[in-house]
Amino acid sequence: MTAAHVIADDAEALAVAASLAAQFRAGAAERDAGRRLPRAELDRLSASGLLAITVPAEHGGADVSARTLAEVFRLLATGDASLAQIPQSHFAYVNVLRRQGTEGQRKFFFAELLAGKRFGNAQSEAGTKHVQDIRTRLEPQPDGSYVLTGVKHYSTGALFADWIPVLARAEDDLLHVAYVPRDAPGLTVVDDWDGMGQRTTASGTVRLDSVPVPADRVVPHHLTFTGPQLHGAVAQLLHAAIDAGLAGAALEAAAEFVRTKSRPWFESGLDTAAEDPLLIQRFGELALQVRASDALLVAAALAIDAARADLTDATAAEASIAVASAKAFAATAAVEVSSALFEVAGTRAALDGLNLHRFWRDARTHTLHDPVRWKVQHLGRHILNGTPPPRHGLL
Repeated sequence: MTAAHVIADDAEALAVAASLAAQFRAGAAERDAGRRLPRAELDRLSASGLLAITVPAEHGGADVSARTLAEVFRLLATGDASLAQIPQSHFAYVNVLRRQGTEGQRKFFFAELLAGKRFGNAQSEAGTKHVQDIRTRLEPQPDGSYVLTGVKHYSTGALFADWIPVLARAEDDLLHVAYVPRDAPGLTVVDDWDGMGQRTTASGTVRLDSVPVPADRVVPHHLTFTGPQLHGAVAQLLHAAIDAGLAGAALEAAAEFVRTKSRPWFESGLDTAAEDPLLIQRFGELALQVRASDALLVAAALAIDAARADLTDATAAEASIAVASAKAFAATAAVEVSSALFEVAGTRAALDGLNLHRFWRDARTHTLHDPVRWKVQHLGRHILNGTPPPRHGLL
């Protein structure tokens, strides 16, 4: 891979994201249909400099706003929702370094990011009691280093990564993140993801068999949650942006199909399907969902930016609540709009060769990441009883 471009500011980040989204859109249906993993496209993403846009200015990065970062993800998702999902964890683990990394760790890894290197993730585990029941162990060694042992699932981005951040518990049973090179001895990434949607994320299995980890590659992630934090809000904001982009892409695909391929229903007496007042009404309803998703996404991003400028328990809580609202609405909109695509486009839209069902498959799969019902619970508790949202990193 050639040396990465360094993006200067928010405006350039948005322009680059829009250009890449258009390029990725052209091959999205074919990649999904054949489950062709987007290695070349990810190399373009790395070379573009987008993966380093949250590097702090003092380390040479653009340090873009949350509003810009959210819009970058929304744009990428309009082109290819699977591809947009891959760097979500990348930015979450950049934030871990920003908050808890030592100066030496930040200097090293931010230089890696500016050079175009990618973070994957090895976080979730299968067969445990719940999502935060992490059993991967980081065992200390006599020389001060560590050894990692465990098995991770749904490891989006790991197959394509230069570095794989691994969530593990140390001897104190507290959560740490170990940043491990993709080619570390004892580390194996298995391409065994077979989901019905998000087919090209390669969200497979990471096996860790006594993987050596130097002490300076370990970050105390548990400290993130001891005070007001935006880690969960930023991570969830990017998920909401993917859902909002998916909803917008599905609506545009439906409109294009109706304008160019659909026949009018014979009872309408009209020459084109696009003139049908019943279809026009339905498209208006769907457009409202997409516009509302986009507006809530912007509001959530602005709440994060405001909290960054003045981080307190109150501002962090407001950011989490705003993001929960955006995520809950966008997730619902993505599923409903991508399903309604077939309602408005008609029978021909269901032909497998057109692969229009990828929008619904992607939306239905991505929105399973964490349950919307709990987001709504926290919203209700907050408005009715003033209960602040929890600090667990998923809100």
